[in-house]
Amino acid sequence: MVHRYTPEQREFIKNNATGIGNAELTDLFNTHFGLNLPVEKIKRFKANHGISSGLTGRFETGHVPANKGKKGLCQGGVETQFKKGHKPHNYVPVGSERVNGDDYVDIKIADPNKWRGKHLIVWEQHHGQSVPNGHAVIFGDGNRRNFDLDNLILVSRGQLAIMNKNGLIQSNAELTRTGIIMADIFKKIGERKRRKR
Repeated sequence: MVHRYTPEQREFIKNNATGIGNAELTDLFNTHFGLNLPVEKIKRFKANHGISSGLTGRFETGHVPANKGKKGLCQGGVETQFKKGHKPHNYVPVGSERVNGDDYVDIKIADPNKWRGKHLIVWEQHHGQSVPNGHAVIFGDGNRRNFDLDNLILVSRGQLAIMNKNGLIQSNAELTRTGIIMADIFKKIGERKRRKR
């Protein structure tokens, strides 16, 4: 239903809009005139007549928050909150193994939740150094559960890319080692072709 504002009502809105929100102005207006207009009507009237409350919706510089000096916020439910030292139901200790989404076996190496590929750990323990940057450890026979040292082969990322592209990772570690040599040959051929252009 359309409400026709009287000149007195228009003047009231103009005089009282500054510094208060639409809901508060609507309550004042309805109480003063004995009406029951919704907030939307007053809001629309203000917008149509260019009346502003001056409120930005932002905190002004120097504003002190209501919760200043209070630590945390407690909304009840204290009895269901985690207690200090509590471990979740799915917690596993350091040293535990899992199979990740890429079907590699991971070992938990630190809390709270740090994991590393088992094949990398086995290779590094045997060789006494970490896997160099730009390199990867692959399974020579393609079996991600075979952690035999002869099956774990260090390759550069470049070699690995060429091997994957040309299907040079075989089900036999010796054939895969031959594939590494072939990958190096393919790389040299590519470099020579680029130099000739």
